[in-house]
Amino acid sequence: MKFLVVLAVAVACAAADVSHIVRSDESQAPIVRSDYEQQPEGHFQYAYETGNGIVSQAEGVVKNAASENAALEVKGTVRYTAPDGTPISYEYVANENGFQPIGSHLPVPPPIPEQILRGLQYIADHPAPVVPVVKKTV
Repeated sequence: MKFLVVLAVAVACAAADVSHIVRSDESQAPIVRSDYEQQPEGHFQYAYETGNGIVSQAEGVVKNAASENAALEVKGTVRYTAPDGTPISYEYVANENGFQPIGSHLPVPPPIPEQILRGLQYIADHPAPVVPVVKKTV
């Protein structure tokens, strides 16, 4: 009897579908489409799509190019499927203020509690008094 149980377990393990456990080598995904344009003044745009469903496009613009405060601003979108099958899509802006993604899959902070908001308003309405500092000379 024990032999039959062990044999049944061995057959079940051998016949099990493990394709969902083994990840395919996504580093070898073929590039289906790729476009890239660059202007001499620094503006650019690109778009690509891979065989495993990743789609991305972006456009970069140099802001204030003639000044000391020149900055590159990049706007783009990315679309792909997460390992669990969830479709992921987000837009982003990257500029002097950092990388700012916007997507429904990204976490959202909880709202600030009413007590905290009232406390912050009280602090703003009642600033601390300014105390003059007197320096002693020796």
